[in-house]
Amino acid sequence: MDKEYIDQFITNALAEDVGDGDHTSLATIPGNTNGKAKLLIKDHGILAGVELAAEIFRRVDEKLNLIILMHDGDAVKPGDIAFEVTGDAKSILKAERLVLNCMQRMSGIATKTHQIVELLKGTGARVLDTRKTTPGIRYLEKWAVRIGGGVNHRTGLYDMILIKDNHVDYSGGIKPAIENAKQYLQLNNKKLDIEIEVRNLGELDQVLQTGGVNRILLDNFNFDDLRKAVKTINGRYDTEASGGITTDNIRQYAECGVDYISVGALTHSVKSLDMSLKAVKE
Repeated sequence: MDKEYIDQFITNALAEDVGDGDHTSLATIPGNTNGKAKLLIKDHGILAGVELAAEIFRRVDEKLNLIILMHDGDAVKPGDIAFEVTGDAKSILKAERLVLNCMQRMSGIATKTHQIVELLKGTGARVLDTRKTTPGIRYLEKWAVRIGGGVNHRTGLYDMILIKDNHVDYSGGIKPAIENAKQYLQLNNKKLDIEIEVRNLGELDQVLQTGGVNRILLDNFNFDDLRKAVKTINGRYDTEASGGITTDNIRQYAECGVDYISVGALTHSVKSLDMSLKAVKE
């Protein structure tokens, strides 16, 4: 867990939600009222965000006591209790929505990722996320992908050279795009992997003639051309497939022999896992 990021995230999220006070709780709950609540799972899936929830509760009120019953990566079903929290009732309610928003979203992503990982078993292909994330919470969404068994692609624009179709077109072609990238890295003393997207077998041939990359992204290839591309590359570079990939056809893409398959839907259109934080009357 990136403690610096998480601290800033929680600060900003609480400021957005709480403002100058949780006036409903302040108005209705007598002072020094202690309470207990449990995180109730209402859906089938993979749990994610427990470690984050513990940090949120700690930041809201370090006197809250959290008893963790299930952990990140655990398979869950309706009726499961992920954890119990006890302490000041107003503090529990202050943290409630932030905890649920994060855990529901992260668990939905972990569940979707796990589903795809299961579909790929035995093929050797691994599922990658993308930059199609929610602004401000990319770290949390990519964390959830890892919990679900997936692999993070680059974090952002700064930690990999990924030459896509627009870069190629603006550069004047495959060869100048690669050569410009290599020169840039050398002049700026940066050590970053270079990946390049190709749209057809002709562009692939240009990449292979030019060399100097670490991974080749085969975008929107049909199955026949994808198999030909993998055979032509012959292990010289890592291969990645993308474009038009769904749970219905991802196994077929994997069986073409690629190393990675990138799926934007892991983060951009996932269904959150249903859960709630329920007060326990004692």
